[in-house]
Amino acid sequence: MTAIEEIYEFKQLCVQTEMTIRNLPQPGAIKEELHVVNIKVEHPNLQMISDNVAITKDVPACIEQPSQAELYKNVKVEHGSENLFKCNVCDYCTKIKANIKNHMLQHTGEKPFKCNMCSYSSTTKSNLKRHMHKHTGEKPFNCNICDYFSTIKANMKRHMLTHTNEKPFKCNLCDYCTKQMETLKAHMHKHTGEKPFKCGICDYCSRIRGNMKRHMLMHTGEKPYKCNICDYSTKETGTLKTHMRKHTGEKPFKCTVCDYCCTTKSCLKIHMCTHTGEKRFKCNICDYCSTNMTNLKIHIYKHSGEKPFKCDICDYCSSRLEHLKRHMYQHTGENPFKCNTCGYSTTTKSILIGHMRKHTGEKPFKCNICDYCSNQIINLRRHMRTHTDEKPFKCNICDYCCTTKLGLTRHISTHTGEKPFKCSICDYCSSNMPNLKLHIHCKHSDQKPFKCNMCDYCSMIKSNLKSHMRKHTDEKPFKCNICDYCSNRLQALKRHMLQHTGEKSFKCNLCDYRSTTEAYLKKHKMRKHTGEKRFKCDICDYCSKRLKYLQKHMQKHAGE
Repeated sequence: MTAIEEIYEFKQLCVQTEMTIRNLPQPGAIKEELHVVNIKVEHPNLQMISDNVAITKDVPACIEQPSQAELYKNVKVEHGSENLFKCNVCDYCTKIKANIKNHMLQHTGEKPFKCNMCSYSSTTKSNLKRHMHKHTGEKPFNCNICDYFSTIKANMKRHMLTHTNEKPFKCNLCDYCTKQMETLKAHMHKHTGEKPFKCGICDYCSRIRGNMKRHMLMHTGEKPYKCNICDYSTKETGTLKTHMRKHTGEKPFKCTVCDYCCTTKSCLKIHMCTHTGEKRFKCNICDYCSTNMTNLKIHIYKHSGEKPFKCDICDYCSSRLEHLKRHMYQHTGENPFKCNTCGYSTTTKSILIGHMRKHTGEKPFKCNICDYCSNQIINLRRHMRTHTDEKPFKCNICDYCCTTKLGLTRHISTHTGEKPFKCSICDYCSSNMPNLKLHIHCKHSDQKPFKCNMCDYCSMIKSNLKSHMRKHTDEKPFKCNICDYCSNRLQALKRHMLQHTGEKSFKCNLCDYRSTTEAYLKKHKMRKHTGEKRFKCDICDYCSKRLKYLQKHMQKHAGE
């Protein structure tokens, strides 16, 4: 017997019961046996709500009331077909037997409807039909206003609301309104604090069904949505759609203020904040605020000290997933982002984009105070600190602070003496990666690609060539704002500025000696602590800690 037939039979029973009640001689002493109906339950986890299905032998107490309207109301409400089928695992109940069968598949994990073209399977036939449209390419639901079309009718209804801007579902407790009933239901849980969707494996619970489905995939490790062009697979259909835009080059989300366009709605929202200046995500511990929730969550880790993203090969851990991904490339040696113009490759997409601008000559990041412009936003941020004199990177051991994270890392190594970056060819080691790269480039490579077009000078380092060119032009762009000193090198200006400030930020970890430069500190350690005499005479056994002493010694040989 089908669910519809069962409901129809139950309705007939209600009518017969009403007729029986009407024909009762008196409402006083009625103890007439009425017919009882039991509907067979096929699934072990289903049970009937007995009050709603069967009429018991004892006539309900309300029949003692003489009004026929009251009697009819009692039969319809108290003994009606509402909430006929109930799940004994959760609170779900329905009037339709087919619905409860589909619902139970969520608890059992069974997916009986399988695609015969791929590994997709579903709990419902309608979902399978929708999935099949992906294989056929069919999108039967077309918008009559724009070019939008979809495989799902519900999606088309939601899309139409974007044209009307209608938000018919309103919260009766606050001003919130939305285009979807499901979204309103999730919103209402904010007021009640209820999280009805609970994981049966761990303590996770959520107020949104979609979040629970995504969470369950963490336990199963399943990634059912696969790209048909590359090996990419994901847990969410929305993420797959975004990924596919990498292959198609599609950027459907466009800024109404400038020419910016992107692949995701969330990226567009973040971009729009650059026009409005709005930073609505605020930290409740400090004054930090951000244009997006992701950045705020990362910031909160600074207060908690939590670093949830851990490397399973070494002890590295980070507060940001992208930092962990970058770190993993150190173990694999992989540089997945490659330049298609030259042989350059790197670990991050953003660095590659910055590199590509070297080929195009594009410098989109401009200073609004001076003429400075750069091909990378990080360079512009660093430059802006020269105007504001901001030094956000502070040493937690001494009073030293600087404008860059790399500068702080270098400084910290003066306290710890740690040099974790080792050359694989010789014994050289450094406190930071850029110095190691520079060492390998200078000492173990014969290539000097940067050549002066005015003399024979050539260098392995581009910045060195720039400094050299200023000798020909006599340009000295680095000027002291206290006196008339100017230089063709930034480093020389920094050294000069220490004469005005008297700052000696480089401290010896073996004695109280302090220096204005790292080079002076190295000389101090060599002379006073190591006893090393690295300047050796190639004629006799003489050696010295200082070059000038060796030069004086060499004059003795010259006079012989």
